[in-house]
Amino acid sequence: MQSSAALKFANPSFEPHPVEIIEGALNSGVLILCDHASNAVPPDLSDLGLPAEQFERHIAYDIGAAAVTRSLARRLRAPAILTRFSRLIIDPNRGRDDPTLVMRLSDGAVVPGNAAVDEAEVAARIARFYDPYDAAITAAIETAMKAGHPPVIVTVHSFTPIWRGWPRPWHVGILWDADDRFARPLLDGLSAEDGLVVGDNEPYDGALAGDTVDRHATARGLANALIEIRQDLIASDGGAEEWAERFARLLKPLAARESLRSPKVHASRTRERLRRH
Repeated sequence: MQSSAALKFANPSFEPHPVEIIEGALNSGVLILCDHASNAVPPDLSDLGLPAEQFERHIAYDIGAAAVTRSLARRLRAPAILTRFSRLIIDPNRGRDDPTLVMRLSDGAVVPGNAAVDEAEVAARIARFYDPYDAAITAAIETAMKAGHPPVIVTVHSFTPIWRGWPRPWHVGILWDADDRFARPLLDGLSAEDGLVVGDNEPYDGALAGDTVDRHATARGLANALIEIRQDLIASDGGAEEWAERFARLLKPLAARESLRSPKVHASRTRERLRRH
């Protein structure tokens, strides 16, 4: 396969398919993921019993993250994979045994359609939504690695400006677990930008056993970083484009570094803590 080959693979036959796939050049060196891209719920799930306004909140999706992801993929000519379902159905950025995989209560909102969800229904949602997203990521990584281009895994998220009454000071955060080969120079690059307040593993810690990065990057020893951008900065098209341009400028030279090309195994900090207790 030529180094300029684009990532292409077919969607499964059922519609609407829960995964959006953006083709890209394998030699871009990057695979971009967006776990919480959409607030969509299929008609048969009856909006999970929630009023429409709840799906405009962060509890349903990461506001602005999909727009940043699509623009960043276009600027880098990189492949990207995004969800087409609300995180309220099932959260693909959680391990299968995580108690928050299907949320019954999210930031003060009771989710009626999840209140009585049993193991069989969770399994059905995993098969219908979670597994296709997981499989698409696996296929993309394996395709790139077979072509001799182990990808840096970049996941794009957004966070609320205020949490439980506390204004969050950061404009952007970079989350990472045990492998900082990519996260550290990205943090340095962002910190050198004028006027930015940058969080290192803020507003969350990047060590989460079973999350997307853990399953797909840490497990394979692939360099990675989880980007968190404050939602008010990317809620508009203009803001999303501005941040995509910024990350494209920073990511392109970093992704080309040979030091990121060879997979390296780093034990997850979360798993290390679990082993000690």
